Amino acid sequence: MTRTRTVLALLVLGALTFGTGSPTWITTTVATALEPEVAVAATGTSAAPGVGAGALVLLAAGIACALTGRVARYVALVVAAAAGVLVVASTLVVVGDPTPAATNAASAQSGVTELTSPVVLTSWPWAAVATGVLAVVVAVWAGIAARGWTATSARHERAGQGTAATAAGTAGEPGTATPAADPDAAPEAAGTGAAGDPAGSTEDDADDEIDPHDAWDALSRGDDPTGR
Repeated sequence: MTRTRTVLALLVLGALTFGTGSPTWITTTVATALEPEVAVAATGTSAAPGVGAGALVLLAAGIACALTGRVARYVALVVAAAAGVLVVASTLVVVGDPTPAATNAASAQSGVTELTSPVVLTSWPWAAVATGVLAVVVAVWAGIAARGWTATSARHERAGQGTAATAAGTAGEPGTATPAADPDAAPEAAGTGAAGDPAGSTEDDADDEIDPHDAWDALSRGDDPTGR
């Protein structure tokens, strides 16, 4: 069974369970101070509250199977099977002894708990039992077949890995790589930058030096030897 079929089956079974619990399951009569015979009817959801709860759980399990990953999917299927068991058990309790459910319905509708006629069951409880059994079968079957399902998160993860690999391949193609900086460029620039030419600086320093003989001759003539 595929994921899509499982989801659809659980959603349909949840809706059918609601459908089987909505009609009248129990009928009987009571006598009041104003009327000697008052009809009393009880629906499936009021006679067996577990049926309505199980229907809600089946719907939630179907949605969970459609959206969750591997572990959560098995949890949802186990919960769906438990919901089917709950529906069957709640229904069989009413079928086995419908009097308590009829008495509660009579008390809620007329305020009287003394029943004046036998309790009659309709066929809807058996329909609810069928939906509960089908829910258990679908959950077990889907649990066996779920090994081949692909998790939604895994698909996204593989797509992200493919995108990353494509980006890495594009960055590694010839002609697209950024050229590395030349480590020798900085020293050369430093040598020819603001510091100037070392040879030129040495020649200037040599020109600034004063020969002692020239300085003496200039002093003898009365000239300033430092003046240039």
